[in-house]
Amino acid sequence: MSHGVHAVQHEVEHQIEHEEGHKGGGGHGGGHDSLNKRIALVISVLALCLAFSETLGKSAQTSALNFQIEASNLWNFFQAKNIRRTLTIVASESAKIDLAATSDAARKAALAKQVDDWTKTAARYRSEPEAADGKGEGTVELIRRAKEMEHERDIALNKYHYFEFASAALQIGIVLCSAAVITGIILLVWVAGGLGVLGLAFMAMALFFPQVHLLGGH
Repeated sequence: MSHGVHAVQHEVEHQIEHEEGHKGGGGHGGGHDSLNKRIALVISVLALCLAFSETLGKSAQTSALNFQIEASNLWNFFQAKNIRRTLTIVASESAKIDLAATSDAARKAALAKQVDDWTKTAARYRSEPEAADGKGEGTVELIRRAKEMEHERDIALNKYHYFEFASAALQIGIVLCSAAVITGIILLVWVAGGLGVLGLAFMAMALFFPQVHLLGGH
């Protein structure tokens, strides 16, 4: 929770204690004191939700960074393997030219074997589904895996953004409740309650529908 929100909560607690200390024996102060305690309860609930939102948001941010690193590693691996495949294909094509030009039987046999080996190697570079415990390490599989990691990264980023919006709404709600205790303006409590509901809605989107882009994107 931000230091500013914590400071506001501390001020509210001080205000409530101050009013309780000056509460007279008559009944006119009891209703106001009861209202302040209810507002303090609302603040506590909002603060609890805020703690969950910020914790989950940090977790989503960490996941997004990890997925991005994994995607970058896979793309780098793809580029390296694609270069090797291209060089192998070039060497194979060059050997085919030499094979067509030579008349020596032994050299033809050696070149033919070399072309066959390079062709198989190039094919393996393109698709190797059994490697990496079945995940695949050919260029085809690496592209697929990198895109999957990018998709997971985007989902995690969506979660993070939703939790950020939830945290912002909850923090503003806490501040408005605190202002209601100090000023006695009850309307602020209702606005804070609405922001609390909005914050919970953003949290629900992050938890259950992170793939939905309500705020733009692709």
